[in-house]
Amino acid sequence: MAPPPPLAASTPLLHGEFGSYPARGPRFALTLTPQALHIQRLRPKPEARPRGGLVLLTEVSGCCTLRSRSPSDSAAYFCIYTYPRGRRGGRRRATRTFRADGAATYEENRTEAQRWATALMCLLRGLPLPGDGEITPELLPKPPRLLLLVNPFGGRGLAWQWCKNHVLPMISEAGLSFNLIQTERQNHARELVQGLNLSEWDGIVTVSGDGLLHEVLNGLLDRPDWEEAVKTPVGILPCGSGNALAGAVNQHGGFEPALGVDLLLNCSLLLCRGGGCPLDLLSVTLASGSRCFSFLSVAWGFVSDVDIQSERFRALGSARFTLGTVLGLATLHTYRGRLSYLPATVEPASPTSAHGLPRAKSELTLAPAPAPPVAHSPLHRSVSDLPLPLPQPALTSPGSPEPLPILSLNGGGPELARDWGGAGDAPLSPDPLLLSPPHSPKAALLSPITEGAPEVPASSGFPPPTTDVSIAASPGGPPDHLLPPLGTPLPPGWVTLEGDFVLILAISPSHLGADLLAAPHARFDDGLVHLFWVRSGISRAALLRLFLAMERGSHFSLGCPQLGYAAARAFRLEPLTPRGVLTVDGEQVEYGPLQAQVHPGLGTLLTGPAGCPRREP
Repeated sequence: MAPPPPLAASTPLLHGEFGSYPARGPRFALTLTPQALHIQRLRPKPEARPRGGLVLLTEVSGCCTLRSRSPSDSAAYFCIYTYPRGRRGGRRRATRTFRADGAATYEENRTEAQRWATALMCLLRGLPLPGDGEITPELLPKPPRLLLLVNPFGGRGLAWQWCKNHVLPMISEAGLSFNLIQTERQNHARELVQGLNLSEWDGIVTVSGDGLLHEVLNGLLDRPDWEEAVKTPVGILPCGSGNALAGAVNQHGGFEPALGVDLLLNCSLLLCRGGGCPLDLLSVTLASGSRCFSFLSVAWGFVSDVDIQSERFRALGSARFTLGTVLGLATLHTYRGRLSYLPATVEPASPTSAHGLPRAKSELTLAPAPAPPVAHSPLHRSVSDLPLPLPQPALTSPGSPEPLPILSLNGGGPELARDWGGAGDAPLSPDPLLLSPPHSPKAALLSPITEGAPEVPASSGFPPPTTDVSIAASPGGPPDHLLPPLGTPLPPGWVTLEGDFVLILAISPSHLGADLLAAPHARFDDGLVHLFWVRSGISRAALLRLFLAMERGSHFSLGCPQLGYAAARAFRLEPLTPRGVLTVDGEQVEYGPLQAQVHPGLGTLLTGPAGCPRREP
């Protein structure tokens, strides 16, 4: 049977009249469309200029049904958790609770509340609603099971606090089943995923900067079963100083550029909605012959110098890169080297004039593309072992019977109370029929590894898997069929540039940092590595202007003659300067010649739905 045609954004799906909580509050007419919940106050007096009358689904993390603890209350309730942007641009949590009281019995009112909550959750997860069928909780799939890996030292050491205050409450509101592990040292995440029973998880999400995800991906490719392991969807929630991939995910989801907590909330909202896309990975062969995999970048020169030299300013968070850039400009170096690359076989479409590329007469440049189970390691601690206290609701999925905490009503919320003295409106408690449908598992809280072979889960709404100074090598992974051994001549069809460079950068996604749009037309699965170079002769002021323009993705429109670009499938970088710094995904690697090849769609990235949400005021 062919799928139903997509609904228009303004098509009404449900319409009804509801009361509010407390019961003496106003009454509302609600209309649910594929993109928003429209709220109109009916009594005591319709508003001439409704305030808060539109709840965009891009701002909703989840919803639940509730019931009163008063035996005499026959109404049912449903609560929506939202994160609207305030006047100053930041997001703040708010809840909207509505009272279904149109029927005489609680069972009928509960059915109506569940109908609305189910429809809303289906829209959030991108699931089709039945045309003429009944909307019941059975339409919702099994909650996805996520393994969260938190680096408590990420950014300015705030990763754990941000995880407790923002991430865990939001994914609990979304009904996701999760377990959380705090990493304790470098390469801990890599060791952990090498031993996981991956069939127990629908995704692995890192709560840190880009470095932790690098460990996870290389750990998956270390496994004997790497071909299946690398299909495990991975995600990132930005709590580090370098959040380049999160910036790309934020743009993919259609949100305005953001930093700090706002970027974290945007990426968390996208994660709650499910969905993903294939992720290109770059296999990097180093001078020693070892190989690692990159999802982000390979850098030499100014970018890698700033990245490594700013490590001593890590306590400043993302501001370390600003300070490092200033210091790097003061001591600007040039490096002699040779860059060879295999151009993309089909030239991508030319960019818009705003992103026009400089073209050197003697250099070929291409325009950017449009936009078996292993025994687990005992070297980790699950969240239940951590000495830091957490409110119990933040540790459990919504399927847990634990009550939620009492929250303030002036934020627009119900909320649930542990005790009720019998005066005033009775507090509300979760309706277990929607929060824990018969097919929903409870979260495993004490350990991320369970004994025995798990049951193969039904669809969870998340994407199915797609068909120091050195980074430890990954022995697994696909062969590099485009690359001859290092030190041997390159085959025909390659382009070689040699000279003095200020920087050479190879990047896969669009962003070099959360606020640096280096490759505006790049996609997660375009099958390309985007090569940039800046030749010697550029002034410090011109280089600074390039990076300032990169915040808007307009650096190509400056017409800088020293800036070059090419889209490639593979490349080789040969430093001819005896000293320098090379980085892969922001981590320093051994210095010397290296080469890399794109493996299109080798991984799967949890991105949430693509689109261009309406810009919030």
